[in-house]
Amino acid sequence: MASRYGKMSCADRAKQFMPFDALKGFREALAEKERIVVARRELSEEQKSELDLKLHQIKKKDIVVVEFFCNGEYAKVTGMVTGIDEISRVLKILDTSIDFDDISDLH
Repeated sequence: MASRYGKMSCADRAKQFMPFDALKGFREALAEKERIVVARRELSEEQKSELDLKLHQIKKKDIVVVEFFCNGEYAKVTGMVTGIDEISRVLKILDTSIDFDDISDLH
């Protein structure tokens, strides 16, 4: 007896067994909910002046380690300085742009 539907291609047959995510974005939402939000640290005047001095000493193509505040947490980036915009107050490490005001430590 011949099938009414014809033969299914291998690609179509494989699609039947692909994982199905009934709640799109649910895993991401859970991960975001579990993320611990940290309060921003206030730097003392001494720390601010030390950081300002370090910012004025670095130049393009220097390798630096920057700790900065981003989206409720502190992150560290190590890389080559690709730009320093003193007017916009932005430090660029490879593809990452960091506001001077968000920087908490610089090596």
